[in-house]
Amino acid sequence: MILFCTHSTPRLKYIVDFCSKELFDSPFHITTDLSEFVAATGPRINYSSTPIPGAFHLQPAGLLFETGIVPQSITCFEYDGRKAFFATEGDLPFDIFSAAFYLLTRYEEYLPHEKDTYGRYAHTDSLAWREHFLDIPLVNYWLRDFRDALARKFPALVFRYPMFKFVPTYDIDIAWSFLFKGWRRNTSGALKALVTGRWQQLRLRLDVLAGRRPDPFDAYEWLDSLHLYCRLKPYYFFLVAARNKGVDKNILPSSTGFQQLVQYHGAGYRVGVHPSWQSGDDDSLLKEEIEWLEYIAGQPICRSRQHYIRFSLPHTYRRLLNLRIEQEFSMGYGSINGFRASVASSFFWYDLEKEETTKLRVFPFCFMDANAFYEQGLNAAGAMQELMHYYRHIRKVNGLMVTIWHNNFLGTDPGFAGWREVYEVFLKEEIFWTS
Repeated sequence: MILFCTHSTPRLKYIVDFCSKELFDSPFHITTDLSEFVAATGPRINYSSTPIPGAFHLQPAGLLFETGIVPQSITCFEYDGRKAFFATEGDLPFDIFSAAFYLLTRYEEYLPHEKDTYGRYAHTDSLAWREHFLDIPLVNYWLRDFRDALARKFPALVFRYPMFKFVPTYDIDIAWSFLFKGWRRNTSGALKALVTGRWQQLRLRLDVLAGRRPDPFDAYEWLDSLHLYCRLKPYYFFLVAARNKGVDKNILPSSTGFQQLVQYHGAGYRVGVHPSWQSGDDDSLLKEEIEWLEYIAGQPICRSRQHYIRFSLPHTYRRLLNLRIEQEFSMGYGSINGFRASVASSFFWYDLEKEETTKLRVFPFCFMDANAFYEQGLNAAGAMQELMHYYRHIRKVNGLMVTIWHNNFLGTDPGFAGWREVYEVFLKEEIFWTS
């Protein structure tokens, strides 16, 4: 496939590369030579303001030929039952390249915006939230429409049809509720339970420490069995903060039990770092945490997901690249479920300030148990409905579905009764029985 434009830019190359790899087995050839384009045989895309006979016409909106980051005037309209913007004339009624670029690069997050209570980009500021498409992978739907329009123009075209893929991921924020916390933390917890009259919790703590009952956050063997049954290869992200502070309440990485847990999962699964809240303000601490995990796991660490989904663009991603992180799993909100980048595909991060494509591959997630429970107030049944909503949409576009679960939701803690069962049903009955 050859694509003509009056002049090429890093922005255009980036988004054309993404779209072409989603649709075809080989990338588009971009040319600014009109005579070469006119002389070419076979399917052609004309990305310019002037129509060219026989070519598929996409009229540019202008974003991909701009430099700098400035507020964009965006008006959404209905197209094929879904939202679109950057309306233009042509064989598609909008500039799909500019619109997809705006969403994938998170252009709006580089503009002035309000922060949420945790200092993160607030989902209520996003275009997807305001225009009510946060809950669908809009870019993938646009690509499907683009493919169909190209097929009508060029019936002999051969497209790439990716398969739906489900990737389970787990954040190990607090590996155990009682075990390996040390005598000081356990004594403090027991005294609090005693003073407040929480007798059942006190009894449970004592039974676990005495080996009479399993730790309520211990879901690891159960997950092993589930992954084996469903033939899944999950990712585990470990919080390895050297000290507990604020929302960093992990089992300390110096604990023998914690180190054995990491080593076990590192031997059989893919592991990554879960940078602590504390490390978000301290480059040396982030480096230390990655090195700690590498030492414990006995392997290089090239994957990450931010604790509490704390990140800002471009600062956080640049830090990760400097520390040789290659795969990033934080693209989603820590305040609501949905598609932060409006896509159910992995993609390389584009640094808008530097106007360059980076080597950091982003794996967006659409569902996190903590969002459903704490932020959206859903029970287990409601979470199942939400999971199925995302599953159906992603399956329609043969996309990538990444979910986040925490071990405490999947253990035996009575505070999360029903969530373990929902996850098992979701995996065994809905996804894999219908594959």
